[in-house]
Amino acid sequence: MLVPLVEADPSICGGKAAMLGAMLRAGLPVPEGFVLSFAVYRAALGELPPRVLAQRPELLRELVEKRPLPRSLLESLERAIERLDAPHLAVRSSAAYEDTSEASAAGQYESVLAVQGVAGVADALRVCWGSLFSSRALAYRAGGPGDPDRHHEPGMAVIVQRHVDAEMSGVMFTPPDQDGVTVIESAWGLGTSVVAGTVTPDTYRVQADGTVTCAVADKRTRRDRHGTEVLVREVPAVERERATLGGATATGLAALGTKVAAALGGPQDIEWAIADGRAWLLQARPITAAPPPTPPSAATSPDPARLTLTGTPGSHGTATGTARTVRGPRDFVRVRPGDVLVCPFTDPAWTPLLRIADGVVTETGGTLSHAAIVAREHGIPAVLGVPDALERVHDGVTVTINGTTGTVTIPTS
Repeated sequence: MLVPLVEADPSICGGKAAMLGAMLRAGLPVPEGFVLSFAVYRAALGELPPRVLAQRPELLRELVEKRPLPRSLLESLERAIERLDAPHLAVRSSAAYEDTSEASAAGQYESVLAVQGVAGVADALRVCWGSLFSSRALAYRAGGPGDPDRHHEPGMAVIVQRHVDAEMSGVMFTPPDQDGVTVIESAWGLGTSVVAGTVTPDTYRVQADGTVTCAVADKRTRRDRHGTEVLVREVPAVERERATLGGATATGLAALGTKVAAALGGPQDIEWAIADGRAWLLQARPITAAPPPTPPSAATSPDPARLTLTGTPGSHGTATGTARTVRGPRDFVRVRPGDVLVCPFTDPAWTPLLRIADGVVTETGGTLSHAAIVAREHGIPAVLGVPDALERVHDGVTVTINGTTGTVTIPTS
């Protein structure tokens, strides 16, 4: 069953689609689209082999991604795409138990941007379905927060929407009360850079009275659509340390956030984008774990026996352990329980490492990135955006991190 996005219900379309539908019904600026419900997923895949599910669940992803789609489904897709009349589409997961108040599943399932035509949507659809059985999703469902039975019957609805060619985009956390502060992270191009933590974003704090403060970051890369691909390119030097948002735009986003929170009944983690001067809302989920507040600056006396590095507080708590530098998947096997990960950024594929590590330090990323959210859900401290952390924190040294204050301390001898 293909459901108009504005009519999406969580019981048949998943939490992500339902949130978008609720925002559309409230008159908020959400790109139009439709949803392939859980029923479509079940009908298209038929009976998956239970022996494989029990013994080799990782093989299910390959089975799903190669599954031919019924002709009737392809014909329905073609008609729905024609009605949408969009040059490019975004195809996004809306899994059971995703974007709930208990578990965000942030970054665990796939989205495919810049999609064209029925064949492109069909391929993207299978990618979303297959991501239910990726190693990171299996690890998250097995060891993450929320309902312990949620992994027994996984299901995947899929959203198809107009693709937004964002000039700048990011994430916004609305406050728990009307007198609180809205936190906005922003970078150039598509928002995948911010949510994936591959860029350190600008951070805006919008007070209830409209006062805006901004910490401008060195935004070295951006992602943009080029045809049917999303490409990463370097940001020109003149743009890297230029603020992505003006004060009026930041307050306008905060006002939108207030409307979203009112429509959805509580504080929200919102993905947004701006294209041709217009703000769009791309996703909203309940905030499962609030980030640490910005710590007050404090003068400290230098300690010749210790080097203290400073980054962005990402997840509360402190930890002392062996630093394990992780530059990519080849280094995963070196990580041991109790290690502190030191890495360029924490791609969602690295979620299984967050189950055994005692803490994480990254060179890029913001406090609202997917990895920071998952670290908070797992209750491990995280310090983000520490410049040159991989060069300054050597593999095997004892390191102490404080995710509440955003500091990393290592011995100098």
